[in-house]
Amino acid sequence: MTDEPERTDAEGSEGADATEAADRKESTFLVTHVESDSAVLKDVRDGQVHTLSSNPGLEADDAVEATVAPDPPMEVTYRVIEVAERRRLSIEESEEPPTVHERDLAAETPTGELAREPRAGEGEIHVLTPPEGDTEDAVADVVEDREATLSRAARLGVNRVEIRSEPGVVSVRYMP
Repeated sequence: MTDEPERTDAEGSEGADATEAADRKESTFLVTHVESDSAVLKDVRDGQVHTLSSNPGLEADDAVEATVAPDPPMEVTYRVIEVAERRRLSIEESEEPPTVHERDLAAETPTGELAREPRAGEGEIHVLTPPEGDTEDAVADVVEDREATLSRAARLGVNRVEIRSEPGVVSVRYMP
């Protein structure tokens, strides 16, 4: 016999609530896949993927500031406890050429490299310097790597990614 007092059902449920609170994860997530009865979230900070056991109305390409917790008893799927913010993310290829400032950044950056700098206000500008003949492929790579591009936008707290290009310069603008 032990000297520990016996727990009542009420104390047991408090212990379960404390365990659930410890297992909760609060972060920024990118919604990568949805179905009517489930969704897949990717934590944009650590890359961990969380499959939801239900879909609380999320859409692919949403960024959500949310709290999730594992579903008992197996804890292989998650549920959304709270959504603090939800925003729609988009990627668009602009007809506009890179700005003078972006072209200046490209001129200072060796071919095949990347320059990053904060935008005035919110967001960031990434300037890639592919060989001139590979510019269209570089633009296609950014557009096709949708998950990585939108994860970066979600992490930066912006809603829109705009891609501008001209031979030898690709500007990826992360904007509110």
